[in-house]
Amino acid sequence: MSPPYSSQVIMGLTLQLPSPESAIALAGEQQGNLKLFAQQTGAQLVLRGQELLISGTDKQTQLCQQLIYLLEEAWQTGQPISPVDIMAARQVLNAKRQEEWQDLQQDILATTRRGEQIRAKTLRQRQYIQSIRKYTLTFGIGPAGTGKTYLAAVLAVQALLANEYERLILTRPAIEAGEKLGFLPGDLQQKVNPYLRPLYDALYELIEAERITSLMERGTIEVAPLAYMRGRTLNRAFVILDEAQNTTPAQMKMMLTRLGRDSRMVITGDITQSDLPTSQTSGLAVAQKILQSIEGISFCHLGKGDIVRNPLVSKIIDAYEHYETKK
Repeated sequence: MSPPYSSQVIMGLTLQLPSPESAIALAGEQQGNLKLFAQQTGAQLVLRGQELLISGTDKQTQLCQQLIYLLEEAWQTGQPISPVDIMAARQVLNAKRQEEWQDLQQDILATTRRGEQIRAKTLRQRQYIQSIRKYTLTFGIGPAGTGKTYLAAVLAVQALLANEYERLILTRPAIEAGEKLGFLPGDLQQKVNPYLRPLYDALYELIEAERITSLMERGTIEVAPLAYMRGRTLNRAFVILDEAQNTTPAQMKMMLTRLGRDSRMVITGDITQSDLPTSQTSGLAVAQKILQSIEGISFCHLGKGDIVRNPLVSKIIDAYEHYETKK
């Protein structure tokens, strides 16, 4: 049933929006959201004050109306909606899983220090979050920008602050620059900071810098290159291995066998973006082949539709995939 502020008009539909703020939130910056609604549904949209005119075929206008109503909880109260929100809602309609949308919207993971709410943006992101909560070991595999590392770090920080774990350990292989740590200037922290910056970024969203420094000094939060995990047993820890496509099979096995008592581990990576030599097999790819059937391990695959950075990232990935298939 349509809300009371909509009425049928000839050749289309008119939505009477409840406030100027809701109209601005729905339209987006320079009416970019309206252009995306049109692109996704084939309908034409014109905003006149608080009136939104939607025209097109019955199928186009109905689809556009459904898409707008799916996002109503946000824009009706003046909360901005992003292109990512629109694309995620479109996926929900395509999959006919509207009943899951409200659950996704209401599952707030955390609130940033700026007051922004953090939650899954897509259904597959929500499945990834649920897997991390449920399984001892979760693999998050997908392209850049899908929130693999960020969401894992948010859940880890929340669990640490709730005293569910004694330590938060963030690690990644430090090979991207093609340099060995010993040849880089500075002490250990200065050497590894460039490699581990994405993990720090997620921490700073939730915890004040001074508190992070204090937690790191006490060893409660540890950020270190993968090589420094060898020979350890990680008990009562929430462990995140990032950029796992850059591990060798031996390194991956080493890391997985560090998992200790009452611990949880999340492995993230993009198999298509390995920086290993072309002759070297990725440890992430090997793990995916041999661990699929083991109870207690979950593999979550995110795709282009889950990219929550600039929508241009998805187009860039498409262009590269098209180029590589033609080679």
